[in-house]
Amino acid sequence: MDDVVLHGPLIADGTGAPAYQADVGIKDGVISSIGTPVSAKRSIDADGLVLAPGFIDMHSHSDLRVLAEPDHLAKVSQGVTTEVLGQDGLSYAPVNDEVLATLRGQLAGWNDDPPGFDWNWRSVGEYLDRLDRGIAVNAAYLVPQGTLRMLVVGWDDRRPTESEMDTMKSVLARSLAEGAMGMSSGLTYTPGMYADTSELVQLCEVVGQHNGFYSPHHRSYGAGALEAYAEMVDVSKRSGCALHLAHATMNFPVNKGKAPELLALLDDAMANGADISLDTYPYLPGATYLSALLPSWATEGGPDRALARLSDVDTRERIRAEIEETGSDGCHGVPVDWDSIEINGVRNDRNAHLVGASVHASALRLGRAPADLYFDVLIDERMGTSCLMHVGHEENVQAIMKHPAHTGGSDGLLVGDRPHPRAWGTFPRYFARYVRELGVLSLEECVEHLTGRAAKRLRLTDRGLVREGYAADLVLFDPATIADTATFDEPRQQAAGIPYVFCNGVTVIDDGTATGSLPGHSLRSRP
Repeated sequence: MDDVVLHGPLIADGTGAPAYQADVGIKDGVISSIGTPVSAKRSIDADGLVLAPGFIDMHSHSDLRVLAEPDHLAKVSQGVTTEVLGQDGLSYAPVNDEVLATLRGQLAGWNDDPPGFDWNWRSVGEYLDRLDRGIAVNAAYLVPQGTLRMLVVGWDDRRPTESEMDTMKSVLARSLAEGAMGMSSGLTYTPGMYADTSELVQLCEVVGQHNGFYSPHHRSYGAGALEAYAEMVDVSKRSGCALHLAHATMNFPVNKGKAPELLALLDDAMANGADISLDTYPYLPGATYLSALLPSWATEGGPDRALARLSDVDTRERIRAEIEETGSDGCHGVPVDWDSIEINGVRNDRNAHLVGASVHASALRLGRAPADLYFDVLIDERMGTSCLMHVGHEENVQAIMKHPAHTGGSDGLLVGDRPHPRAWGTFPRYFARYVRELGVLSLEECVEHLTGRAAKRLRLTDRGLVREGYAADLVLFDPATIADTATFDEPRQQAAGIPYVFCNGVTVIDDGTATGSLPGHSLRSRP
């Protein structure tokens, strides 16, 4: 007898093949039958609903929230059953005590720094063990290259010594052996951005030897974006490591309409044997921590030295000129438009009046220069502030979304006063806007992008498809009503039209309500 039988859903199986109708049985955490009626402890009438594999979030920032709030409503409610953590070169393993203390402050704008939280891991393996205590979704992990550099080299803008390079490679290899799926970079974030191409190639050689993949946030999404993408393709080619481009888009006015140039670059590389995939989110604004706009030299040496520079009159003016006039590397080489930078999360209540407005609008209201307001907020918040960057282009989003190497990633931050709604709405938005409203993708194509194709990149041989014997990571949704309800004003809103979600055969959303079950666990690399 099965645990659950789903009667009559339209199955979009994750391969892109035409959907078909059949009953599906679930038993002991796997898909036990398709098309053969069986008895079950529970029956669910799924007529009129689409059954798809659970969605795979290829770019997630849930590294702490999945532990601090393991029921993880933001993701399970939109049909996500697997997330890839350790993104943008900055996360919390592998670390020592000193590096962890620094990261807790540096990444507070992304993940908060929960009071009383038990930081009982240091290695990647220990972090994955912590996930295995019980979470609502499955989670894979990438070794963050910036954290790795911080651990071995520190915060200095210099090449590693031969001994330091050997140590980074050794720690990376051990982390991959402990279960990491690959390595990420954040090459507009310090200290990861201090690595040159040769250093990245050497590290990616190690990743390739472990059959992993490299997922870079490359050096620019603005001026020089195509050159930055080309560098990552070169790293992949020279190292023999598979490449997965994180939030692969073309932003800022300089790149309007240039997505076809990026796709031509990738198509040419793949035609010559490169193994490349990418992810995007279906929104125009991006999100990061506010201090990311600073030039890299201003943050060399760590947060305390950066704050000291922001408090020095002459250095502050030098930083202002670079941000506003020439374009800092932290702002992707583009002079900042303060109207496009919206503060959306602060740590101190006294700064709450800034949330939801652009830096320019707040500065105008307060009678201050935008740069001075920006610097003073960073100092007062000890750089633990997040922001939205309104810099995207719809034609670029759609063009990249249609590419056969495309997968979905929310890049969602779950903390702050008004986090980007993509944290709660990415996956239903694909279906509501880009399938149902605009017809950019067919339903079957969209399911494939968000499931089977992502599972292939992760080398998951038992997930990502509706197939007998596969793990019962499944989502049932109404194709006529599935929609993101999260907005920029009200970002923490559960999606509509997703009544059932199963992770490892256990219902985590049941008739639209979270069950609180924690059937998820770490997904570790295989030799």
